[in-house]
Amino acid sequence: MATSKTDQYLANNKRYAQGEAVHQPLYPGKQPIQPARRVVVVTCMDARIDVEDLLGLQTGDAHIIRNAGGVVSDDTIRCLIISHHLLNTDEIILIHHTRCGMLAFTDDLFKAGLEGDPRAEALLGQATGRAFTSCKKSSATPSAFHAFRGQIEPLDSPRDERNMERLAWDVRRGMSAVLNHPWIPTSGADAVSVRGFIYDVDTGMLEEVAYPGPMGSFD
Repeated sequence: MATSKTDQYLANNKRYAQGEAVHQPLYPGKQPIQPARRVVVVTCMDARIDVEDLLGLQTGDAHIIRNAGGVVSDDTIRCLIISHHLLNTDEIILIHHTRCGMLAFTDDLFKAGLEGDPRAEALLGQATGRAFTSCKKSSATPSAFHAFRGQIEPLDSPRDERNMERLAWDVRRGMSAVLNHPWIPTSGADAVSVRGFIYDVDTGMLEEVAYPGPMGSFD
């Protein structure tokens, strides 16, 4: 089987984790609008993630979609559909990461804190290590914060078996959302491939998440 572009970027990641600079930061000059490598990366906004460096992407290689958690939200799907059908991308890489802030709260807890519930404010303050200041107002938007399923933990907790499982659950949920969307083809001549990973912010390494598999529990 031929090596995919994603496999090539995994090889780049091993070099990055060993201290090698793979991304070339210099301005490359005029380029076409379509990503040269036909790749889309969906990942978190976390400041410790430099997507171009950890994958060895060059300017113009890929579309990069970032949000809190790297979740496959409605807007992520919108971007992926545009990226594929109008700009010719055909490989999607989903990346979550260790020590993610999305492990430290639930949607209901966060909303209650923002609305002024004292117990929620106290719990959020404990989780983040800073005073949580409520807005004491309710709002219909955003409709969801997409916190990860499972028992919450303190912000920036070191990697362990439980939080790795929670991260894997959400990677699979994202993969499932992409693979089952009617406007993102996964077979035929126009097929898109999707693979998911967890990035370890302490080692610089990517670890692939097997799919299909468990996607979470409320327990």
